[in-house]
Amino acid sequence: MKYVFLILFMNSLPQYAGMSLRRDDSYPKTFEDIKNEIAGYTGIAKAIIDLAVHGKAQNRSYERLAVFADTIGPRLSGSKNLDAAIKYMFSALREDGLENVHLEPVKVPHWERGEEFAMMLEPRSHSIAILGLGSSVATLPEGITAEVIVVASFDELHKRAQEAKGKIVVYNEPFISYGETVRYRSQGAVEAAKVGAVASLIRSIASFSIHSPHTGWQDYQPDVPQIPTACISVEDAEMMSRMSFRGTKIVVHLKMGAKTYPDSPSFNTVAEIVGSKYPEQIVLVSGHLDSWDVGQGAMDDGGGVFISWEALSLIKDLGLRPKRTLRLVLWTAEEQGGIGAKQYYQLHKENISNFDIVMESDEGTFKPSGLGFTGNAKARDIMKEIMTLLQPINITDVYDNADGTDIDYWMRDGVPGASLRDDLSKYFWFHHSQGDTMTVQDPNQMNLCAAVWTVVSYVIADMEEMLPR
Repeated sequence: MKYVFLILFMNSLPQYAGMSLRRDDSYPKTFEDIKNEIAGYTGIAKAIIDLAVHGKAQNRSYERLAVFADTIGPRLSGSKNLDAAIKYMFSALREDGLENVHLEPVKVPHWERGEEFAMMLEPRSHSIAILGLGSSVATLPEGITAEVIVVASFDELHKRAQEAKGKIVVYNEPFISYGETVRYRSQGAVEAAKVGAVASLIRSIASFSIHSPHTGWQDYQPDVPQIPTACISVEDAEMMSRMSFRGTKIVVHLKMGAKTYPDSPSFNTVAEIVGSKYPEQIVLVSGHLDSWDVGQGAMDDGGGVFISWEALSLIKDLGLRPKRTLRLVLWTAEEQGGIGAKQYYQLHKENISNFDIVMESDEGTFKPSGLGFTGNAKARDIMKEIMTLLQPINITDVYDNADGTDIDYWMRDGVPGASLRDDLSKYFWFHHSQGDTMTVQDPNQMNLCAAVWTVVSYVIADMEEMLPR
């Protein structure tokens, strides 16, 4: 009879099939328990917001960034400026009193644009604003003088392949979105070379222009001739398109002195606040320290770097120490395809089960609206609850999918990821151009971004359980 009662008792218990036990071997918390736990951080969240937005730390991330950007300038992979930036940040993070500040060595591409110019010779003399694209080869020392063919798409190029041989291909592709349009920058030289073109000039991937070329990385393919390639302003691309439509012959002289050197030594820069209870578990916040060689790299990605540093500074200033380790990583060579991040992943992936969440801010630090999030449904519900702590500054949205070249490696392997979402309406006005300077940045908006970044990273690092995956 006692077995009957035992069976009835066991059948009356909640069913937790397939659910992992907590560290103390008790049953997992219900979602209501988790909501209550998160609600318990209301006071800490308010303290972080007050310090970042209204208190002594107000404008600190902006002011730190301004000194850095004005002192160091742009930071291209393999350059002396990037080396100086890494040394600067290593010293600054140590002086800030953060823990385990160190550099992790990696190898990165080293390309330099050299002198470059383009001149329209026919139908009239006109200086064309250009920026060579990353990894482009040089022209011969005397340059290239050739007739231009203007196309609006790869399809049009392929249809007019016979016309393109021996010419400079100018792409006047319309800007739809960065994700869709950037393929013309990355693949334009290859597609032009396949039809026998001698060079390619790509309309800048920009939603607005004041005669400003926007650079970026491009890729060659094996067994396809490597031809010089550069971006040009929207205005010049549209002008040549109009001329071509009217049947006007266009001749351009192009000269580029670009050079690729052997890979250079560089470093990912790391600092931490070590966890009090589960120090082996990691909440990672990040931005990339490198930039292109124009402007100051203040927006891309100086803002992301400095609000990520600010998150650790704010937590330290409040005397907080989360249960898990909060790790700041400043990536190197993101602009060349996440080179530093890939090597970091290879070095640390054996501990992937201890990475709670990976966070990257690399889409500006304008007025924030919330976070992009990649993770399962349970983790998303938890993130939505955490974002309610930011109601005092009305930044509570959780969007589908985190974005970040440097954290993609982890997210593909199932680690939850988050990225800052902010007002991107002007981001591509300045992206990869001479316009990416401190003038773009707004201290009040950076304060809000820092508050969001800090509240989210601290709460996740301090909750009793890791995010489900």
